[in-house]
Amino acid sequence: MKQTGFTLIELVIVIIVLSVLAAVALPRFVDIKGDAVKAAVDATAGAVASAAVLNYSRYQQSTGAATALNVDNACSTLITSALTGLVGQSLPSGITISGEADCNPAASGETKICTLTHSGATSNNTATAQIICTG
Repeated sequence: MKQTGFTLIELVIVIIVLSVLAAVALPRFVDIKGDAVKAAVDATAGAVASAAVLNYSRYQQSTGAATALNVDNACSTLITSALTGLVGQSLPSGITISGEADCNPAASGETKICTLTHSGATSNNTATAQIICTG
């Protein structure tokens, strides 16, 4: 009568192969939350920059159809304005303005930089958004 099954050597080889695969794959997934936070900050900065461009073009057509960015704290003014099109007129949870742009006094069309930061458990992630002062 012949017995079937795996030998001890075959089982050890399978365990070694699985261990090597886990050692290679696991570091890729360890910092996935940090990557997601960085992507969220970058996307928010892109949305703020896009809103600034749209706001400036609307302001050039009609000052009543846009938010006047000729004030201190222009980034906050842009974000909280109902005219800019940012959903909810606020930043996503955990993201704050760490570097505020001041457009007072600034010429129409002058650009300023806003710095957005997410301070989380993983690390601080920052991104910049360029806004256009309306003068």
